[in-house]
Amino acid sequence: MANQGAKKRKDENARHMAKLRLIMILCNILYVLVRVIISHSSHTWKNWIGLVLTSLGYGIPYKLLHQMAKPSVSDAGELLDGGFDMSTPGMCGYLHDVLYITCFVQVGSIISGKFWYAYLVV
Repeated sequence: MANQGAKKRKDENARHMAKLRLIMILCNILYVLVRVIISHSSHTWKNWIGLVLTSLGYGIPYKLLHQMAKPSVSDAGELLDGGFDMSTPGMCGYLHDVLYITCFVQVGSIISGKFWYAYLVV
């Protein structure tokens, strides 16, 4: 009962990270499916650079969030802390914003290349 809050936060963080991972995978699949496979005639080297850029835009914030959400465990295997609260503002909120803007830019760039200008907001 003493570590009930830590267990709850650990489970919440695991669900949240799984949701973020699913969003990133779906956006990448949609981009590759539509832009690379269906619209292959208009696919240029710039689109490959965009895919690499958005992959970095996903990977770096996700890795930082994953490290923040990681629970601390004692040497005996007992849960000490459930990880950082992912709903707090500040750096965590900024990293979420980068992930969501990257999703918007990647999916929007299927329609028009002008959506890349949204990265100037970040």
